[in-house]
Amino acid sequence: MTPRSRNSLGAVLIALIAFALGYFLSADSSPTDLHSSRDESANGSEAEPTIWTCSMHPQIQSTTSGDCPICGMDLIPLETGQQDTPAGTLTLSENARVLAEIETSPVRRDYATAEVRLVGNLDPDETRLKSLTARFPARIDELYINFTGIPVKKGEHLASVYSPELVTASRELLSAYQSNPDGPITKIAREKLRLWGLLPEQIEEILASGQPSDRFVLKSPIGGTVLSKNVREGDYVKTGDALFKIADLSELWLTLNAFESDLAKLRYGQKVEFTVQAFPGKTFQGTIVFIEPGVDAVTRTIPVRVNVPNPDGDLKPGMLARGIVEVKLGEEGRPVGFELAGKWVSPMHPEIMKDGPGTCDVCGMDLVPAEDLGLVDSVEQGPPLLVPVSAVLRTGKRSIVYVEIPDADGPTYEGREILLGTRAGDYFLVENGLSEGERVVTNGAFKIDSALQIQAKPSMMSAADSKGGNDSEEMDREDNANSEVGPGLAPETAAALLPSYLGLQEALANDNLDEAKQALGAMMEITGHRGALAERIHTLQGATSLDEIRRPHFEVLSDAMIAALRDHRDLLPETVFEMFCPMVYEDKGAEWLQANDNLRNPYFGASMLKCGAVLEEWNPATTP
Repeated sequence: MTPRSRNSLGAVLIALIAFALGYFLSADSSPTDLHSSRDESANGSEAEPTIWTCSMHPQIQSTTSGDCPICGMDLIPLETGQQDTPAGTLTLSENARVLAEIETSPVRRDYATAEVRLVGNLDPDETRLKSLTARFPARIDELYINFTGIPVKKGEHLASVYSPELVTASRELLSAYQSNPDGPITKIAREKLRLWGLLPEQIEEILASGQPSDRFVLKSPIGGTVLSKNVREGDYVKTGDALFKIADLSELWLTLNAFESDLAKLRYGQKVEFTVQAFPGKTFQGTIVFIEPGVDAVTRTIPVRVNVPNPDGDLKPGMLARGIVEVKLGEEGRPVGFELAGKWVSPMHPEIMKDGPGTCDVCGMDLVPAEDLGLVDSVEQGPPLLVPVSAVLRTGKRSIVYVEIPDADGPTYEGREILLGTRAGDYFLVENGLSEGERVVTNGAFKIDSALQIQAKPSMMSAADSKGGNDSEEMDREDNANSEVGPGLAPETAAALLPSYLGLQEALANDNLDEAKQALGAMMEITGHRGALAERIHTLQGATSLDEIRRPHFEVLSDAMIAALRDHRDLLPETVFEMFCPMVYEDKGAEWLQANDNLRNPYFGASMLKCGAVLEEWNPATTP
């Protein structure tokens, strides 16, 4: 190599060294980063970029920090390290658990109390109705009861009548009595007048006067209220013509309409508490004495009859009543705790119950043991397994809970499909899938499920099949939501939410998704970003269709609003109407509030806009 060649090669080497030094001097060469670089080189991998997400909407992911495009909350770094956890299981850091507000409670065995809510009407007790008819031809000379609704006592005057037949019968009685007061002909004459409806004292008056009377005063055979009047002064009536209908209203019948799903919880002898609009805040009681054997073909309900004492006469036939039956449930959701064991009951009139053998006060039939009539469950039932309602994520075909894994390296939660029984208040009865003492997530289950969906792991919307795949196509997304909004919505908050809630109801009735989201946005400004209700509204703001809002989210929101404001109507800014549609869910229907009584169904929109009925008008000036 010539000197000139060596000089050229040295220049090239110097240039390369200078370039390398300039590159490293321009880079951030802190000890931490250098250490990280060495680790990455040793592992043969590059550092993963930070992913930012929303704590309320985990589906939002970004490579840069900022605000959530749905709710506006600050994005937070997405924690990694879940790749090695089993399918359907999520492990969080302690800090992430606190941020997600995860709460758990134990699964326990206990008797549960369910409420069956029913609506019906008060009617006269049919066994206390009397129809007063003409026992002989007569002319109505004077009416003392000349309009309906008048209360009468037994023996009070109803009308004065003239009857030639009565004059003849009176003469026969006087003639027989003068011949032989105790003779058989006298007895026959007395019995004839008695069968014509004359009271014993009226017969004695004829005998005391010694003169037949051409006028007869018709008296009430029972005490009660005149429900109908079929004659006027001057009318001629024939034998058998109906004159008056009188009802004893000291006891009434309350006919409640029960759905088929309620029948398993209803039994003879159960106590029913109910209210009527005429007496806000006052509760009345009655007893179930009869359940119709068939279903009403029009309303698809089963009439349940309740005997109601009405000694003060406050209750009136025709009143609308809202009843509640509290049922203590045992295993398999069957009612327990009735005190009918050892009772004797009339087979024709189950309301007649006695502590021992005897006869029915109404029909005279022999009483039989309640056990023989099937009124007492012979199977001893233990307490059922209960899980809080707020722990269950429900789809159309599955019910999912997240169970806390004990003794794990960090907060770890496993998704588990369970079989639910009936609902009892704030709890579901569990038929299969859980054990007593296990802890289930009661707050934050949505966030856990969303995180699993982001990682493409089995979740409530995508269950793992036997091949490790998903069957999400089979999942019914209609009910993919928690069925509660928390322990209770404050009445003041509900009153503040009412205008935007009514806007949401109208938007759903109009099938307008944009207006529905605007109403949800207005509600979010009131609720803020914390709490179960805010979490639900966050979910709804990301909806892409009206069905994602209607069922069950709008139903849950409506139930919370109704529960919060029912006893605090003084907080209402305006009159609202409580509406009901039995077709929303075939087992129970659904309610909502509306600004006027022009029925507009938010659950179906234009397809069934007028399906439903007005349950009650809520006036701000009156609180039950």
